[in-house]
Amino acid sequence: MEDIEYLELALKADFAPFSNPLYALATIHNTTEWERYRYLFYMHVNLKLIYLYLTLGSKYDKMEAYFYNYPWKRQNLESVDTAERIYKVAYGYWTDAQKWSAMAWGMQDVHLPQIQEWEDENFRVQSGDLNYKDIIDAQIERLAKVRADFQKMDQHIY
Repeated sequence: MEDIEYLELALKADFAPFSNPLYALATIHNTTEWERYRYLFYMHVNLKLIYLYLTLGSKYDKMEAYFYNYPWKRQNLESVDTAERIYKVAYGYWTDAQKWSAMAWGMQDVHLPQIQEWEDENFRVQSGDLNYKDIIDAQIERLAKVRADFQKMDQHIY
């Protein structure tokens, strides 16, 4: 939760805390490199937030509705609802990550070797190899099945 809070604050702040290229994680020689750095930075932070929200959601996720969990059916359904709400938050960050990735991709002739990991992420987003929408969709679809399984549990089974 603390990581999420700090990363969300970084996204909400203007680029003032990072306004001097001297503080960048890559050597910046000109304004074009600085622009690409900022695009990659925002894309990377959004991707990290998606990962953290998926991780947080997994804490509440019930991967399967076991019959012996019937006595805690209500609590399990609440937990599934919480997981789903958390997973859905990640959609907004995916939209933003794609936007920043597209802007960085438009400048792919500018290479910043010290942040190769971010450039690799940019390639994966643009190539479709990294698609968090598909991952989130799959989690929510699975949760719907788990929810349905819990809802149709009847006490006589237990």
